[in-house]
Amino acid sequence: MDVKDYCKGTEMELTAWKAKLYDLTRKLDRLSAADKEKVTANVEDLHIIVAELEDRINQLRFECPAEWAPVKDSIEKGHVDMRGRYEKTMEEIGRYAPVSIAG
Repeated sequence: MDVKDYCKGTEMELTAWKAKLYDLTRKLDRLSAADKEKVTANVEDLHIIVAELEDRINQLRFECPAEWAPVKDSIEKGHVDMRGRYEKTMEEIGRYAPVSIAG
């Protein structure tokens, strides 16, 4: 796979994740202060992962290294980490407000 194709595909996926995080943040805003505090660290971790992925994608886009497999592996690990953290956070939000916040 060409590095530019990989980056474009990953960028599109990252954009979709950003939309999910925006929706998650909107749901978080509806929680009480006490419940919101319980999941804030997870949300902050998700934003950190997104920023790291953006940095790696920009590195691939602008530096175009001859050997990009390590960066690709790092991006894929970040996706796995982000997906797990997102699912855990959504479970916690649902636990604190299962009826009032639609999925």
